[in-house]
Amino acid sequence: MPNTRRHFLQATTIAGLAASRGVVDAGAQQRVAANDRIQVALIGAGGMGSVDVSFARQVPGTELVAACDVYDGRLIRAKEVWGSNLFTTRDHREILARKDIDAVIVATCDHWHAQIAIDALNAGKDVYLEKPMVHSIGEGKAVIEAQGKTGRILQVGSQRVSSIVYQKAKELLKTGVIGELNMVEAWWDRNSSWGAWQYSIAPDASPSNVDWDRFLGKAPKRPFEPIRLFRWRNYRDYGTGVAGDLFVHLFSGIHFVLDSLGPARIFATGGLRYWKDGRDVPDVLLGLYDYPEGKGHPAFTLALRVNFANGTGDTSGFRFVGSEGVLSIAEGVTVSRFVRETEPGLTTGTFPKAIQEQCLKEYRKLYPVLRPTAQAMRPDRVEKYLPPPGYSDNLDHHQNFFRAVRERKPVLEDPAFGFRAAAPAVASNVSYFEQRVYHWDPETMTPKV
Repeated sequence: MPNTRRHFLQATTIAGLAASRGVVDAGAQQRVAANDRIQVALIGAGGMGSVDVSFARQVPGTELVAACDVYDGRLIRAKEVWGSNLFTTRDHREILARKDIDAVIVATCDHWHAQIAIDALNAGKDVYLEKPMVHSIGEGKAVIEAQGKTGRILQVGSQRVSSIVYQKAKELLKTGVIGELNMVEAWWDRNSSWGAWQYSIAPDASPSNVDWDRFLGKAPKRPFEPIRLFRWRNYRDYGTGVAGDLFVHLFSGIHFVLDSLGPARIFATGGLRYWKDGRDVPDVLLGLYDYPEGKGHPAFTLALRVNFANGTGDTSGFRFVGSEGVLSIAEGVTVSRFVRETEPGLTTGTFPKAIQEQCLKEYRKLYPVLRPTAQAMRPDRVEKYLPPPGYSDNLDHHQNFFRAVRERKPVLEDPAFGFRAAAPAVASNVSYFEQRVYHWDPETMTPKV
């Protein structure tokens, strides 16, 4: 990049950041005793659950021993991929009843997240819970209380919280690199069918190989309709739309970087612009959020955007705007400091000529004309910090979870953190559908009337 100073986060830097974030040193865990292995079960063997297992199995000392899903085809596939000895079931309670399972990955549709997490905690299991932590705001306190009562580990699955990139952004902002923060912008745009949740529907799906009632759970009862199972994100009964799928990632990243508890005022608008396929959630959503002053930041305004109809590629990013510059997060961290003019300039064109000349004379006393010199040239004010090739914050996040399981130490993205990210995301849906501003108390994690 011309006119840009690049910094690469080398291995030693990564190790230091990882240690400060509690990341597992995989090399130090290569030799794990057989009786010291963490036995893991997957509940929800769809796309995200399969991704989570792929990372969990890279952590030394972990072993996948069971999988659960309401569609038999995914259980067949689980054995094809992870071994014929894998225990499989449609009923998550059979997983939780097994004494040999130490931890579970919960990657079901959103409307099952809170209940299965609570069931797992009460059964003595540690829980890696996919985001968003809850389907509705009323579920949050129950998850927090269950974790506190049982003392088990629960980590929510928004991987930015474990990223060295976001750790670097956090460190830079604390140095005052952009002056005083006043606004944050974040976005996630997609234009692909897959990105807009147009997932494939299994052609063999039928009431005989799908536990339809178990899938519905607390959702309204309705006849078998496989599109709702395989594309559940499109429906409010089971998912939380673009806010719960993507806003929550953006909230997690912002809250981690700024040590923020969340917004106090929430307003969202948008619409269904392109993907008119029967879904009942918008494919374009914009949100505005007012954050009160916090321990690590002044009051600021946040603008979020998700657009599935924008006609460009899959892009996501952040801009932290301050009085002295902008810190951006994409594949790395970029700091662009403002180069302010040394002269304020004159706006005297509408004054009489004599007054213009008088103003210019006084102005030049303060700001004389200087001859350009090489020494007076402005230095470059852009710096970029890049992670090493192949870096995965998802892997770091799973390493953090299993390290906490092994050492019985708290995680950063615990139920309180997870709820503080999920609540404003879910409240964005409330604002959108009810067409009103939603007032929230980020400290007590309760709605304001």
